[in-house]
Amino acid sequence: MATCRICGDELHPERAEKYDYCTKRSCRERAAKGLTIASVGVNKAADQFVVLDERTEEEMARGRFKKEPEASGLPRRRPRTPPAHAAQPAPELVPRSSARPSRPRWSQAQERLALTYRAMGMTPEQIAGKLGVSPYLVTQILLTASA
Repeated sequence: MATCRICGDELHPERAEKYDYCTKRSCRERAAKGLTIASVGVNKAADQFVVLDERTEEEMARGRFKKEPEASGLPRRRPRTPPAHAAQPAPELVPRSSARPSRPRWSQAQERLALTYRAMGMTPEQIAGKLGVSPYLVTQILLTASA
């Protein structure tokens, strides 16, 4: 029968399958090991945490947790360069905005009603039901109006 490596008491067979120490508080405190936790960036909203052990260190070395993992087996695209003999004048680039025009997606009447309903204590879901729009749009109306 297996025994606790700290106090020498006998271990239950099921416990002995995973641990070499007993469940007494003093034995658990002496045998406990600290875990090293690594934060792996997933996106801007949240991080993923992993226990840093031999396996995760190997995965990190292989590049599993890279910011932009490379797709294996796919050839990299190189920027296409025009041939040297085809010297054409470069077209003049005119800067233009890729952003949409800043026109709100709601009318002034909807904004006034949303503010009035909010002052009455209604939730965005209730206001959306009254105006016939989504709760998200009501929230956008309220945030824009209060700014």
